[in-house]
Amino acid sequence: MQQRYELADLADTQALATRVAAQLRAGDVIILTGDLGAGKTTFTQAMAKALGITAPITSPTFVLARHHNHPADGLNLVHVDAYRITGADELASLDLETWLTDSVVVIEWGRGTAEDLTDSYLDIELIRPGASTDELVTDFSDDEVDESRSAILTGYGPRWEGQL
Repeated sequence: MQQRYELADLADTQALATRVAAQLRAGDVIILTGDLGAGKTTFTQAMAKALGITAPITSPTFVLARHHNHPADGLNLVHVDAYRITGADELASLDLETWLTDSVVVIEWGRGTAEDLTDSYLDIELIRPGASTDELVTDFSDDEVDESRSAILTGYGPRWEGQL
């Protein structure tokens, strides 16, 4: 199942992340795809806020993965940046399966390596029209890049049938 959303600005992106967060449960895997500056980390920040995660969410580019505990009994969040990961074996070495019992796992740049973590996952592609990978823009978090995006959500496996 696939759904496309047109996101006029930062508020629309945050609203979509909040709607996605409302559907999440322990064991869910989300693969976030998009060019530099597409809004992957910003989407994760908004989703984490909607889940009740109070810790700051920053890109885990250099540490590969960050585990964020919910301050009460809600869902935890594991935020992964797979940009530097070269294959499924390297991703497997992060032992993400152990977090699936009480967490949502969000993997930026995970397409092509993360699909084998589970039989069901949600692929979210964020597209910034006319974007160039040479631009220095890193995300929506800069007020000057409060511009439109598109999001394509594709659910795979039985968990996401009829959910989007």
